[in-house]
Amino acid sequence: QMQLAESGGGLAQSGGSLRLSCVASGGDLSKGLMGWYRQAPGQQREWVAMITGSDFTKYTDSVKGRFTITRDSVKNAVDLEMTDLKPDDTGVYICSVARPGVPTVWGQGTQVTVSS
Repeated sequence: QMQLAESGGGLAQSGGSLRLSCVASGGDLSKGLMGWYRQAPGQQREWVAMITGSDFTKYTDSVKGRFTITRDSVKNAVDLEMTDLKPDDTGVYICSVARPGVPTVWGQGTQVTVSS
């Protein structure tokens, strides 16, 4: 059974950078649709970025030009490079993988806090 583990969160200042990583075990990410989501306190979970098995990427408007999602086949992971961070980027960042015929798998999340 596939499991996902996020890492790389922490505290950053406004304008700073963080790199998140989502490592998979028990399955191959190469053919899955990978996504990053975030949830701020008191807010609904929000989709942030996605990457397909053919490395097509898409981003929510608020992070375009600042965040980059990439797939690392060696680590069996998907990373999210976040630059020019803003306080509104604060939240728990959660990765997911969707594959045909099986339920979507979610990680536990990693906290990102951006101070102004």
